[in-house]
Amino acid sequence: MNEIYESISTPVNTPGPGLADPAEDLQALEAQICQLAGHLAAATCRFLLLVADFDTRRGWATWDLPSCAAWLAWKCQIAPGTAREHVRVARALPALPAIRAAFAAGTMSYAKVRALTRIATPATDADLAELATPMTAGQLERFTRAHRTVTAADDHNAATRRHLSWRTEQDGSLALSVRLPADQGSVVLHALRAAAGDLRHPHHDPDGGVPAETPPPETDGPDPAATGLADALVHVTGGYLAAKITTADNADLYQVIVHAGPEALTAGPAADVPAGTPPGHPADPRRCHLDDEPALSPATAQRLACAATITWMLHDHDGTLLDAGRRHRTPPPALRRAVRERDHSRCQFPGCNSRRTDVHHIRPWAQGGPTRLDNLILLCQAHHVIVHERGYRITPAAPAGYTFTQPTAAPSQTAPTCPPPAPTSPAATTRPSPATPSSRTGTATSSTSTTPSGSPSPTPA
Repeated sequence: MNEIYESISTPVNTPGPGLADPAEDLQALEAQICQLAGHLAAATCRFLLLVADFDTRRGWATWDLPSCAAWLAWKCQIAPGTAREHVRVARALPALPAIRAAFAAGTMSYAKVRALTRIATPATDADLAELATPMTAGQLERFTRAHRTVTAADDHNAATRRHLSWRTEQDGSLALSVRLPADQGSVVLHALRAAAGDLRHPHHDPDGGVPAETPPPETDGPDPAATGLADALVHVTGGYLAAKITTADNADLYQVIVHAGPEALTAGPAADVPAGTPPGHPADPRRCHLDDEPALSPATAQRLACAATITWMLHDHDGTLLDAGRRHRTPPPALRRAVRERDHSRCQFPGCNSRRTDVHHIRPWAQGGPTRLDNLILLCQAHHVIVHERGYRITPAAPAGYTFTQPTAAPSQTAPTCPPPAPTSPAATTRPSPATPSSRTGTATSSTSTTPSGSPSPTPA
């Protein structure tokens, strides 16, 4: 072990100007890293063989612990899951001499050994050790997953251990954990990936309008693929509930109920409803929460109210229910068809052509806005959220279309209708100016945008 410590204590120094060739020094650094990786593999092999011996002699039982993995997690400060995997590999190594020899020599990493011990037997030990040599650890993981022998007992164990658990985070978001057998898990993933593809928004297309040679942007935000699968899960489950509501005798069983006081529905987007407000007290006019108590923001409640079934309830100061009104589903199907016909089935936010739209009340229904054609507009889900959260004010634009204005900004039209082309002689052709905006394109610096009516014109390349 002394040579390992000596290698670690004498790292390759970065040369100064004129001291050494940087290329040669980088090669020496690379060689040292690879050498230490071999030392780590050999040391890990020795460590696991000692663990196997300790486990065979039941040394962990002298500490009144339930298993060798529990002792390893305690004494060696290893995570419980990692400790259990270490013990599994340690128990398999003595019966696999070829894999053990390559591991001890430092020519096979722990990642490869861990994968091989899942499928290796004394009869296949030598062949698998030779097969694993040219593979990367990732390739070997995929190989072992595909060639692992699954027994009926394994199938039964996977079916028995299937579960779904959830918890509510401090910010009110829901965290899910799911375990399914392989075949059922494949069905779920296939459905979510298909739904995620259907839900892909044109503004979220990473390749839309970008030259092939442009490198992908570097961001520290969430993985778009994971975000798309999360949206797909909501879409699939919401579709199931919507289908049940239309046919069920008791639709309440399939509805998500939101409790919102009058101040929560009529307050502006900047209104602050304290998270500590008791959500279970019906007399609080600012309450805004789900039926099982997680709190919501007023902007979210107002957005949901655009297309929700709404029932009013009257309570006294003690929270006692005095009266309840009939339900209002807004808008009815005939009116939805009229809105889609007028707006050409597309989101009316400037620059957006999405066909996946919600019907939005320009003047909120909770604030007295009527459910009629001139108070309804189509917005895609993304811009529906933006309009509510940022407080956009939507007004008709002359001669037609809409103007979107933020409350803190002065109105200005960033996407006016293009003027008619000037008459030209047969011998001359006028090329339109590159600065002329598209009929649906707005600048990024202004807070107000206008979308004209009629069919959307394409954005110039």
